[in-house]
Amino acid sequence: MSSPDITPADVAAVNQVLQTTTLSIGPQIEAFEKATAEYVGAAHAVGVNSGTSGLHLAVIAAAVQENELVITSPFSFVASANAILYERAIPVFVDVDPKTGNLDPLLVAECASDLTRGGSAADKWLPPSIKNQKSKIKNLTALLPVHAYGQPADMDPILAAARQYDLAVIEDACEAIGAEYKGRKAGTLGAAAIFAFYPNKQMTTGEGGMLVTDRKDWANLFRSLRNQGRDVFDGWLNHTRLGYNYRLDEMSAALGLAQIKRLDELLAKRARVAEWYNERLAKQECIELPYLAPTTTRMSWFVYVIRVKPPASRDEIVRRLAAVGIPSRPYFTPIHLQPFYRDRFGYQRGAFPVTEYLGDVALALPFSSVMTEAQVDFVCENLLRAHLNISEQW
Repeated sequence: MSSPDITPADVAAVNQVLQTTTLSIGPQIEAFEKATAEYVGAAHAVGVNSGTSGLHLAVIAAAVQENELVITSPFSFVASANAILYERAIPVFVDVDPKTGNLDPLLVAECASDLTRGGSAADKWLPPSIKNQKSKIKNLTALLPVHAYGQPADMDPILAAARQYDLAVIEDACEAIGAEYKGRKAGTLGAAAIFAFYPNKQMTTGEGGMLVTDRKDWANLFRSLRNQGRDVFDGWLNHTRLGYNYRLDEMSAALGLAQIKRLDELLAKRARVAEWYNERLAKQECIELPYLAPTTTRMSWFVYVIRVKPPASRDEIVRRLAAVGIPSRPYFTPIHLQPFYRDRFGYQRGAFPVTEYLGDVALALPFSSVMTEAQVDFVCENLLRAHLNISEQW
């Protein structure tokens, strides 16, 4: 589906670390953190071993407690909601904008108002199985918007709701490094943000993630929590707080440092591949191209996701592409319909209609910065052939 863009310079950077005696918590992570903070325009950056780890630490920093409520998106990779559950809090899902797949800011404001008032007004937002346990539910504490596909959510009205109800805002920017919202970089809009560097991301460290924040106290907390709770003033094997082994190793940091130095190049190459797809798939019946909102002043192309609209069958197209060796995937499966969330919270289809529709029609095509125009041609020719063959059966 997606190949990392690795150069000889990237390989040399990792090999150089292997010739030293420092393989963790050394000069490479410090340099990578500094470069990321400078690129994003944040005061602090803290490297961790995954985007999921970063989300978890941000939830802790926001002081989210057991049975407190956090508004977030059901149309995301499952880690964004899971991080809330790690602290035994309750994710409250709000449906998404049908064009972007990001949180609907009007619904966010309505949800925050109703949950703050409590009582019957809050009931329609709570997970079904939680409604019978309202005595345990505590305050609404935070908002966790997700920048899906590399496009920032409509953050200004979300931030306005957060200010009105005194909520911490954690940006899940795991898919959106380099993206811009009204000229402001993703990652600088909330109290903290998280980027992820899995091999399919715009830039990679193999496994890894980065927290960014302007809050020094949060940055210090992140550094402690990622390293088993050891604080800056703690001696060897002394630990101030409960922490985790969320460290990013020096080899990964060296790769990240090499990659972020050419991130704008990587993003431009991905934008070129997206444009090739747009040119070939424009004006095709039952195929809807990715939508870029007017508020998105720079798209950070993470995936290329089309919508296969009825009566065409997304799943049949997936099968036909696989038959000729082309991988494609539904993207995303709604979180509330994942088995764990169904079992724990009692969700059924119909809870979030827009999210469910997008889950039914969204199709991620092969996409990376190393794709050639010929490869895009091959994917599109077979996609259109599959689409036309299905159309003849209507």
